[in-house]
Amino acid sequence: MIQHQYVERETGEVRDEPLLGDKAVNFLYSVAREKTPILFRALTGSKISELLGFVNFDIPLGNGRRRLLRNMGVDLGECIEPPERLDTARKIFERQIDYERCRPMAEADDAIVSPADSKVIVGSLKTTSALFLKEKFFHFTELLGPDRAEWISAFEDGDYAVFRLTPEKYHYNHTPVAGTVLDCYEIGGAYHSCNPGAVVALVTPFSKNKRVLTVIDTDVPDGSRVGLVAMIEIVALMIGDIVQGYSESGYENPRPLSKGMFLKKGCPKSLYRPGSSTDVILFQKDRIAFAGDLIRNQNRQGIRSRFSAGFGRPLVETEIRVRSPIAFAAGSTIPGRSEE
Repeated sequence: MIQHQYVERETGEVRDEPLLGDKAVNFLYSVAREKTPILFRALTGSKISELLGFVNFDIPLGNGRRRLLRNMGVDLGECIEPPERLDTARKIFERQIDYERCRPMAEADDAIVSPADSKVIVGSLKTTSALFLKEKFFHFTELLGPDRAEWISAFEDGDYAVFRLTPEKYHYNHTPVAGTVLDCYEIGGAYHSCNPGAVVALVTPFSKNKRVLTVIDTDVPDGSRVGLVAMIEIVALMIGDIVQGYSESGYENPRPLSKGMFLKKGCPKSLYRPGSSTDVILFQKDRIAFAGDLIRNQNRQGIRSRFSAGFGRPLVETEIRVRSPIAFAAGSTIPGRSEE
């Protein structure tokens, strides 16, 4: 397999990504999937995923803790808990950070912000868009679930962003917009890997995995005014749970989401259990414009991206931080926005 590269947003530099367990994932999604489908289904099911999660994340690290922290590049200065309490891989991956200080939020009221420390690709469901990426990462109607005609109609021909979290990342999701919860529901499914090679090998994997969907109306008082927004949180290999717990101040008094709840932008919304995972944000047609640097990075030539190689067009991810701007309301005059 080719190596995988991405663009670091803050510097514009191209970085190599060390894909953890790459050989095992490639074997699983090539040889095992084709020759032993029963084994493949078992390994991407909930029971095996939970077992792998325990073995990899819940055994005390002992003397290996410092080495893991160093290899992951965890900035202990961001963490709320003291380093000595981070004594298992799970505690490291579920760490809380001083996000107000370390991840300051965009001041623009009409900015949509990243839900996670992640690598992002943006796309469109509209055939006339330069960002049209039909069924590369998910099947649109399947992603939203059966019997969800209202939301399928609302987001038809809209735009989307795919945020890929990797194991070393901060694993809390934050609200990308402000608005009122119209719907929140879970769809069962598999636990496929988010490794770029696995995503390319398996057609539309994100609409096959277990996921939690939250539909937010932003056209309300104090809302972000960008129409309806759907936030889809998707499990992956070794992640068996997405814990919903919205907090307006730090991580205090987390509350489960419910219909009618107002969500402020940039607040902690949920926590992924350890491993890697994916967020997908859906926007309604013609309501937002993605930040220009994300589109320019995505179209860069000469970068060894597995998505570019697998899908036959430049698809380069940008590494971004949670609460940083990824799009703006359509018609905004904010510098850096783009109409494609």
